[in-house]
Amino acid sequence: MGAQQMPVDPDAGIPDLIYRLRDDSKRLLADEVQLAKLEMRENVSRASKGALWFGVAFGAGVIAMIAGTLFLITLIGRLANGHMWLGAIVTGVVEIALAVVLVKKGLTSFAQPSYSFEQTRASLAE
Repeated sequence: MGAQQMPVDPDAGIPDLIYRLRDDSKRLLADEVQLAKLEMRENVSRASKGALWFGVAFGAGVIAMIAGTLFLITLIGRLANGHMWLGAIVTGVVEIALAVVLVKKGLTSFAQPSYSFEQTRASLAE
């Protein structure tokens, strides 16, 4: 698509050209704002669909974890001559231990990098 030819009046004075430039700038700014609104609407729509699928995946993951826990309880209970309470205790202890390890790992990785831009603040202070 080529650029549109604007009719040029050779007798137009500088004030007329400045008014035209002002009007064109206003129109261009309004078009940019409209484009930004359209892009924002599209991004919000895409983000909401992503959040919906993330929620569905999280729910499916929770259900799978519950099914795995019940399977492990039943398996250990059957191996312990039908003492399902033993399976529940062993599974609970294993899951709590796993949770403690994951929380410690998460806290360690969260504490290491600085999220406050220390180098940037130091360079600005100088």
